[in-house]
Amino acid sequence: MPDPSRLRTAVFLDRDGTICEEVGYLNHVSRFRMFPFVAASLRRLNEAGYRVIVVSNQSGVARGYFPESLVKEVTHRMTQQLSEAGARVDAVYYCTHASAENCPCRKPKTGMLECAAREHQIDLQRSFVVGDRYIDIELARNAKARGILVRTGYGEGELAWREAKWPAPPDLIADDLAQAVDWILRQPQ
Repeated sequence: MPDPSRLRTAVFLDRDGTICEEVGYLNHVSRFRMFPFVAASLRRLNEAGYRVIVVSNQSGVARGYFPESLVKEVTHRMTQQLSEAGARVDAVYYCTHASAENCPCRKPKTGMLECAAREHQIDLQRSFVVGDRYIDIELARNAKARGILVRTGYGEGELAWREAKWPAPPDLIADDLAQAVDWILRQPQ
């Protein structure tokens, strides 16, 4: 077991609706459009020493909407665009299972975060989860991390139509990833 004093802090990011435009099932690489503020936001996290890790449910694979190779192709495009802008993600984890398969990695279950914590020496309780769905906030709660809901993607609709049913609010509701990063960088590490 790693020394707890040497564990790092991470920012776990949902992909669709948080990093890139939400298009339903992103079933072709040409439909990937990163928000213009993402690279600068991630570069700030990189410079501050946070691990930046993407965690994404990709059930379109299990549903037969697109092959897993497309998820890898989109990941390559995303990391390439970030690299060209001087930013990076430290890892990408995704779950290709449908919810009926009861996979321990499918958000809001914590399998992807637990794997990342082991592989990258991360303290989940000091970390953050940022996403546009309440499922991302549930993931944060389940991992004992802090959860941030962004209004991009499905976020605005989640607030309008589902907020009254949430068992607990997010730690922050942000307009977008840039505003979420502003808040994260003000928190003690």
